[in-house]
Amino acid sequence: MKTPLTVAVAQLNSVVGDLSGNARRILDAVARAKAAGADVVLTPELALCGYPAEDLLLRPAFLEACAETLAELAVEVRGITALVGYPALADGKRYNAAAVIQDGRVVTTYFKHRLPNYEVFDEERYFEAGTEACVFDLKGVKVGVNICADVWESGAADVARGAGAEVLLVLNASPFHMNKQALRYEVLRERIADTGLPVVYCNLVGGQDELVFDGGSFALDRDGTLAWQGKVFAEELHLLQFADGAWQGGGVPAVRPVEADVYEALVLGVRDYLGKNGFPGAIIGLSGGVDSALTLAIAVDALGAERVRAVMMPSPYTAQMSLDDSREMIRRIGVRYDEIAIEPAMQTFATLLAPQFAGLAADTTEENLQARIRGMILMALSNKTGSIVLTTGNKSEMATGYATLYGDMAGGFAVIKDIYKTFVYRLCAWRNAQPGGPVIPDNILTRPPSAELKPDQCDQDSLPPYEVLDAIIAGYMEEDLSPQEIIARGYAEAEVYRAVAMLRRNEYKRRQAPIGIRVTQRGFGKDWRYPITSRYRDA
Repeated sequence: MKTPLTVAVAQLNSVVGDLSGNARRILDAVARAKAAGADVVLTPELALCGYPAEDLLLRPAFLEACAETLAELAVEVRGITALVGYPALADGKRYNAAAVIQDGRVVTTYFKHRLPNYEVFDEERYFEAGTEACVFDLKGVKVGVNICADVWESGAADVARGAGAEVLLVLNASPFHMNKQALRYEVLRERIADTGLPVVYCNLVGGQDELVFDGGSFALDRDGTLAWQGKVFAEELHLLQFADGAWQGGGVPAVRPVEADVYEALVLGVRDYLGKNGFPGAIIGLSGGVDSALTLAIAVDALGAERVRAVMMPSPYTAQMSLDDSREMIRRIGVRYDEIAIEPAMQTFATLLAPQFAGLAADTTEENLQARIRGMILMALSNKTGSIVLTTGNKSEMATGYATLYGDMAGGFAVIKDIYKTFVYRLCAWRNAQPGGPVIPDNILTRPPSAELKPDQCDQDSLPPYEVLDAIIAGYMEEDLSPQEIIARGYAEAEVYRAVAMLRRNEYKRRQAPIGIRVTQRGFGKDWRYPITSRYRDA
C-alpha cells in the first residue's frame, strides 16, 4: 500500500489586484499546510491576482507585477508542493494558469484549456486556450491539474487522464447562484464517468463587486461519491488523504435550505464590498416596508450594528404603522436611527415648480419628487460621513422600473437587486427563524406592500400580483422564453405582455442603477446585456 498523499485544500478569499496581500494569504496557507504534514496545497483559480480581474489583465504592467509576485512567492515554498493560480504571459499571449511550485521555484505550468464565454464569464476576451496536460509525480501518485471550466466540459480531463493522471486537482473560481453546488456535483460526476479520475475541487470564496464566490470545496471518489465538502461562505484550510485510490479525512455537511445559502451570500457580498473598498459603514433609508427591513437585517449581520445607520424619512402619506414598525425593528436590531420629515422639502419644491406646472394635473412627477428628496438626503449623509448608501430595490422592481431614477435608486450598492419580491418574504421568514429571535416585525411581513407616495397606495394597483409578475420575469429573463411560451404555462396574455413591455422599457434605468449582488443564474448585471435602443419585439 502506498503512503497516503495528503492534499491541503486552501479555500481563500482573494482581493482583486492585491498581489502582495494575496501572496501573503497563499503563503500562510502553505505554511499551515506544511506544518500539518501536507504534501501539496491547492489554491483557487487566479488566487494570486483575484477573480475576475477583468481589464486589468489587458495591462502589461499588471501581468508583469503578477509574474514578479509569483517568483517572490515561489522562493518561500519549500518542503511542500503548491498549486497557485495566476495570469501568465508566454510568447506574447495571456493564459489563465496554474503554477506547480516545488523547492523554491516553478517547476511546470498548466494553461487552462476551456475558456468560458457565457453568463458572467468573458475569458475569451483575456486569455488564449492551452492544449497540453499537466501531470506530475508526488509520492508515487500521478497528479493531474485542471482549472474550473476544464471540468465543466469534456476534453481537458481526458487529456490529463491520457497523460497518466491518477487523480485530478482542480483550481476554481465558480461564482454562486441558487442551487449551484448541486450543478457542480453533476458536472464533476460526468467527468469522473468519462475518466475514472477522483477529483478535488478547490473553490474561491468571497465577494467581488456583484459576484459572490461561495467556497464549498469538495472531493469526489472515482465512483462519484461525495467524500468531503468544505465550509460555505468562509475561508478554510482542510487536509485530505488520497490512499488506495480513494479520499479519506473528510465529512459531508447536512443539506441546507436555499434561503440559508442566499442570505449568507448577501451578507458576504455586503461585508466584502464595503470591507475591500474601505467604506466605514452603511446608510439605509428605512420605510417600514419589507425590502428595506431585509436590507437592514443583512447589513447588520454583515457589518455589525455599530457600522449601520438607518434613516426614516416620513412624508404626509407615510402611515403611522410604517413609523411604528420601523421603530420596533430598530429597537430589536440596535442601530443608529434618525427620522427626517420630508414635508418641508416637498413644499419648497411645490412652490419652486408651481409656475412650471401651472394647469397640469398632479401625477407620478410629484411621487417621484418625494423619492428624489429622500435620495438627496441619504446621499448628503453619505458624502458627509463616507458611509455608503445601500439601496433597497428588489429584482421585481428593477425589472419593471418600479423604482425612481435618482430617488430610491440613488446609492452605491444594491443589496437585494437580484432577489424577487416573493423571495424577499422567504428570506425574511428564514432570518426571523434564526437563533436570537425575529428581527423583522410580523406586521412588516403581513401588510400589503406600498410605496406610500400618495393616499391609500398599494403596489398591486400598478403591478400584477408579485407571484405572477416574478414567474413571468423569471421565464422571460432567466429562461429566455418568448411571451407565447410563458402564456402557454397558464399566465394571462395581457399580464405577460404588460410585464415584458415594462422590462424592455426600463433598460435605461437599470444601466444607471448601482451594481448589486447576483444570486440567480441571470441577474441584471454582467450577464444581462440588452440594448436600450431597440425596436425588436417578441411575438
